[in-house]
Amino acid sequence: MTPSGMPPIVALGGQRPYQVGIVVPDLEAAMRAYGPPRGAGDVWKIWTYDGRILSERRFRGSAGTFSMLLALGGSDPQLELIQPLDGPSLYHEYLEEHGSGLHHLAFLITDLAVAMDAMERAGFPLLQAGFGFGADGSGGFAYFDTTAALGYITEAIEPPNVRREPDRTFP
Repeated sequence: MTPSGMPPIVALGGQRPYQVGIVVPDLEAAMRAYGPPRGAGDVWKIWTYDGRILSERRFRGSAGTFSMLLALGGSDPQLELIQPLDGPSLYHEYLEEHGSGLHHLAFLITDLAVAMDAMERAGFPLLQAGFGFGADGSGGFAYFDTTAALGYITEAIEPPNVRREPDRTFP
């Protein structure tokens, strides 16, 4: 336990956030509103994450069927805009409860399975996860309920060995 009485956030490892995740109802409108991202090519890179890309999806303890459009831009930290498509998902829940806005902070980790186990043991339940988004089937992400401890959801990302090319870019 930490001095505050909360379990340690073990997946973070004392590092700063890699990514700021924002849920939006309309990805195109959000990219126009945010404007071109700074750094990393100054364009939004856009992917559809669904069953064709994610080899496994989990949502609240069961197999998931969620999908989303996401745009990544900038760096240090990276900005991620997420438009939910099929659900249910954390993104749908967030839009229904809060509208568009800050959803999570993400941290890079080296072994998602180890981080998932450590976070669960520390009392932070797995909310949603996806695996296999890399071009070679590697990579994964997992969201944990750290809202009571930190005020936001925490995402752990194990980067893929090889990133897929984006579906498109904007502008």
